[in-house]
Amino acid sequence: MKGISVEFPMYYGATPAIFRMAKELRKNETEAEKILWTKLNRNQMMGLQFRRQHPINMFIADFYCSKIKLVIEVDGSIHDLPENEAYDLGRSEILNDFGITLIRFPNEQIINNIENTINKIEESVRELLSTTS
Repeated sequence: MKGISVEFPMYYGATPAIFRMAKELRKNETEAEKILWTKLNRNQMMGLQFRRQHPINMFIADFYCSKIKLVIEVDGSIHDLPENEAYDLGRSEILNDFGITLIRFPNEQIINNIENTINKIEESVRELLSTTS
């Protein structure tokens, strides 16, 4: 991994295996992830840098902004299953313990109403920026 240290704080101790998995996920984006990435990349969201498929500890965040510690997750229907709901809740708690805020959007919302999704993300970003200033 050229130039990336797993000890760097924004990775929260992610292992090389997590970095490899993240790299693979970047190659296999869902339609909803592709749509949202067109709105987040190149600092389009209020001048903030977002990373996609970003390793954090033992997890991979769909999108992450380290400046304001915001994770955006894009959820398919598999997240509606009871066993995955419990996993997602535990994952959210661990990320919250790192001081990270997590927001979730279903695939359908992103695909069918990207503007509303962007508005909700901007609301969260403004709130986080106001507390980090």
